[in-house]
Amino acid sequence: MNTKERRVGTVSRGIRCPIIREGDDLAKIVADSVLEAAEFEGFELRDRDVISMTESIVARSQGNYADVNDIAADIKAKFGDETVGVIFPILSRNRFSICLKGIARGAKKIVLMLSYPSDEVGNSLATYDLIDAAGINPYSDVLSLERYREVFGVQKLEFTGVDYVQYYGDLIKAEGCEVEIIFANQPKAILDYTKYVLTCDIHTRVRTKRILKEGGAVKVFGLDEILNAPVNGSGCNEKYGLLGSNKSTEEKIKLFPRECKDLVLDVQKRIKDATGKNVEVMVYGDGAFKDPQGKIWELADPVVSPAFTDGLIGTPNELKLKYLADNDFKDLSGQALKDAISESIRKKDGSSLVGNMAAQGTTPRQLTDLIGSLCDLTSGSGDKGTPVVLVQGYFDNYTN
Repeated sequence: MNTKERRVGTVSRGIRCPIIREGDDLAKIVADSVLEAAEFEGFELRDRDVISMTESIVARSQGNYADVNDIAADIKAKFGDETVGVIFPILSRNRFSICLKGIARGAKKIVLMLSYPSDEVGNSLATYDLIDAAGINPYSDVLSLERYREVFGVQKLEFTGVDYVQYYGDLIKAEGCEVEIIFANQPKAILDYTKYVLTCDIHTRVRTKRILKEGGAVKVFGLDEILNAPVNGSGCNEKYGLLGSNKSTEEKIKLFPRECKDLVLDVQKRIKDATGKNVEVMVYGDGAFKDPQGKIWELADPVVSPAFTDGLIGTPNELKLKYLADNDFKDLSGQALKDAISESIRKKDGSSLVGNMAAQGTTPRQLTDLIGSLCDLTSGSGDKGTPVVLVQGYFDNYTN
């Protein structure tokens, strides 16, 4: 055996950092934290390592916050005193409740239209078994709150124990706003109640807006168009508005980071200057994966990565080793098999493997979505204190 041969592939390390505050030099803090971790833990940085930082610390360093009253003012400016149809929100205390608080504060009446049996990211309001038993067609039927309760009763989310129908209704009323709750999956259903609509879906928002406008809506805005410019000196996000935001306090919201390509380039340069290594750098938020137990799709942010260096553009271009072993080289074993597979990998020469049978089963996703998901799982969402993640060996293959 070659004793110099590397025996480890991809390694993901959570890097501990100081608590980030508004105005901090984040590029310096991130670069220094990675360099100090390498020195303290006894590992070396290599070319094409990936340094990732959470969107949370980026937005915090930018001071990208807004007040519930800022949301209310923007809603009032865009909808006036009209009844507002608030459709397709996700069910989340962290993600949407603070937004809804501001929306309700800026409106006189809301018709809240919830999708069923679940929201866009998989939080469940019902079960298909109950839908089938009641003879309901979720693609066409519009349910009143009374009909929903009659069929489904009280449905609490498995991991949080919250009845979001009650929770959202009470939250709206607590702001002095009248509320009517309905359940439907066709965007145009809201137009029977009001022609003024705020669509709150994330990944389907472009289609939803088109359908509403074609259906005769007078005004249509998405969450991406609320706080897409400063209100009374607030933070904002020109591209995503309230999408990707999180609750900060009971009256304050942290928005998704504003433009931060300069930040990732700065970190990249600092590492190059300090070590001579050419690393990649990215900002990441939610990973893009689905929980098989709770059925929740994690991606509540508009994108996994709002900024990354150019070396992270694209998708993996990999061969499936088990396909080669079971097909092309099924008669080989041991060193001969290893040599044959290694030669196949070397021969791919960076050319696209799209349509190649030997690439079937490899993950056809953007590099930033894959690496961001790995980083999100590594850093977690709680008290690990590692908002920066160093991924090494991700671009290695069997021949390295």
